[in-house]
Amino acid sequence: MRRRESLLYFACLLLAGCRRNQREPAIGEGFVAAASLNLYRDLGPNEPVAAVAGHGERLEILERRRKFVRARRASGETGWTDGELLFSREQMEELRLLGRWAAGLPMQGRASVLAPLNVHTSPSRSAPNLAQIHEGQTVAVAGHKLITENGRSEDWSLVVLPGEVAGWVLTRRLVMNIPDEVAQYAEGRRIMAYFPLDAVRDGQQTRQNWLWATLNRLGQPYEFDSLRLFVWSLRRKRYETAFWARNLRGYYPIEVTSEPRGGYRFSLVASEKDGPLMRVTYLWQAQRVRVLSRVPVEAPPPMEPPRPAPPPAAPERSLFDRWRQFLAERLARRKRQ
Repeated sequence: MRRRESLLYFACLLLAGCRRNQREPAIGEGFVAAASLNLYRDLGPNEPVAAVAGHGERLEILERRRKFVRARRASGETGWTDGELLFSREQMEELRLLGRWAAGLPMQGRASVLAPLNVHTSPSRSAPNLAQIHEGQTVAVAGHKLITENGRSEDWSLVVLPGEVAGWVLTRRLVMNIPDEVAQYAEGRRIMAYFPLDAVRDGQQTRQNWLWATLNRLGQPYEFDSLRLFVWSLRRKRYETAFWARNLRGYYPIEVTSEPRGGYRFSLVASEKDGPLMRVTYLWQAQRVRVLSRVPVEAPPPMEPPRPAPPPAAPERSLFDRWRQFLAERLARRKRQ
């Protein structure tokens, strides 16, 4: 009898211990959209940081208070944060899709910054910052959008970071990395794209030939209004214009490929002198540029990846599941009080 009572007592102690060590159930999930996210010990202006989560990390949501959530990392650390800084699984997949898609686009040149610049998940100042470009760092430019927000229009550039990560930055903060001896010919116009072509040997020096696209001023629904080819003159020892197309309404991307027999082919979508929209292909060969084709197009190339098919609708939750979540939230609140 005593042995049976002892075993029963031991089983009760073991069951109680298991309940105390039971992992708090999650009521949802979220993914860190920012480069890093602080999780605070509690809600309040001077609460210490309990943990820091990184971009793309999955967090389990344990409790909600208005727009704030208490979240748990895979390591078990928990803390409070703004729920609007967490992406859903679908939003995170769209951001990753943007990175993969942008990494496959023809790059329009590399750019640097004069001061640290935040990279946003979408072309909006209020969007989360997924990274930061520092002085001396360069990024590849892949796209552009003119966005009107709160009555204010701003130009945003799509940039590609290492690891197939892409995001949006303010265009006016970027500086295209083209040598000053060539950039001086921009005469105040903004260089929106550039491409190094073949090089010319001049004595002990090597001079690159360049193709670039410029824009008179930002705030336009297109990317450039002029296309210009610079070649190094061996006789005059300076850069000279070999080709210049003006009065364009041109769109990214400009695609440049080398020809097997020498020279380059460059193709772009633009309207010339307010004419219809065309895909124009040029050939530069033997120091001469000529038009290979003009093909009408209906619209400029899209500046966003095709959206994936929506997932199938989740089955309606049973009354038992909703009641279990309600009890879990009530239990979590009591533990916090």
